Amino acid sequence: MSKLQELINKLCPNGVEFKPLGEVCEILDSKRKPVSKGQRINGKYPYYGANGVLDYVSDFIFDGTFLLLGEDGSVINKDNSPVLNWAKGKIWVNNHAHVLSEKKGCLLRFLYYALQLIDVTDIVRGTPPKLNQTNLRNISIPVPPIEVQEEIVRILDSFSDYAAELQAELQARKQQYEYYRNLLLTFNPSAYGCGTDDEQKDGVTTWGGHNYKIEWKKLGEIGNICMCKRILKHQTNTKSGIPFYKIGTFGKVADSYISEDLFMEYKKKYSFPQKGEILISASGTIGRAVIYDGEDAYFQDSNIVWINNDESMVLNKYLYYFYQIVDWNVEGGTIKRLYNTNLSNTPIPLPPLELQEKIVAILDRFETLVNDLTNGLPAEIAAVKDQYEYYRNKLLTFKKLSA
Repeated sequence: MSKLQELINKLCPNGVEFKPLGEVCEILDSKRKPVSKGQRINGKYPYYGANGVLDYVSDFIFDGTFLLLGEDGSVINKDNSPVLNWAKGKIWVNNHAHVLSEKKGCLLRFLYYALQLIDVTDIVRGTPPKLNQTNLRNISIPVPPIEVQEEIVRILDSFSDYAAELQAELQARKQQYEYYRNLLLTFNPSAYGCGTDDEQKDGVTTWGGHNYKIEWKKLGEIGNICMCKRILKHQTNTKSGIPFYKIGTFGKVADSYISEDLFMEYKKKYSFPQKGEILISASGTIGRAVIYDGEDAYFQDSNIVWINNDESMVLNKYLYYFYQIVDWNVEGGTIKRLYNTNLSNTPIPLPPLELQEKIVAILDRFETLVNDLTNGLPAEIAAVKDQYEYYRNKLLTFKKLSA
């Protein structure tokens, strides 16, 4: 039998009392206030609003440990629980977040976890949504004995701490990945004697004791720039068919579709990417690269393009990683765009295929670690999150004590 179950059997075998939130914690809303413009200068104290830290200011109102709940704005998470922030130290809180502190008989950290299970949909009103103090005070909270609260907090904190460690490791690995990606793919043209557009000379780099010749070309020299046939609005629908990716959904989930007949006709008649070729965004987030996986899909013309590169010259995967470090020469005013001319004239260093394969192998390992949702750190973080939510839900579900 677990320690927690032993405590429950001993201290609250018949259930626990449920109390209004206003009875089990101090609500310090009367002390909060917005900051003046001058207080935002050279600030060192976190300034909180409904969704977390907004800024850093030069003074503070609260000093201690507090639980903050969103009052105005986006105060509800996707699971209908309130937006919560755990804050420690000297802080300033504006009028858009409730401020809770601990009261004898109920641990604030226990409330932090318990409130994650509260559905506030029916008590949030207005546009923008607002969780007023009256409704906040009346939220019903299970209040087991302190010993039970302490054990639940200990268990859930261990999950939270481990998740935070994994998140920190993921961030460190991402920085490491970016460092090596930039290092491996940055061949300085001047270092290899590359001159003007009319004078491209070759250079040499050393790798593992071997010298490799680096050839510089323009992207337009490694293949033609291609795009799909234009799809008109009346040819799309929002329900079913072949996914049609526009610039806003590129690399995400499609919200538009075309008929299978139109897809097969256009795929046969016009340009269409081969499996493994690298699609790239020419507007919006310029240069976002996606490896075409070969699944049936269609892509918005001119906004999503690709180069039908010859892999005997440059590997698809090498091109994919190279796109991530390019400083694209974009044009336009408010709306920037990568035109075909700019894309064609972008220089690319081309080491021999043997070296391209080595570079790709190293970067593939890093990308799997930091981005893979099945094998990398994101997968482990997702698994810990699922475990945490399972145990949180199980540990904080109490039988209500009969009157």
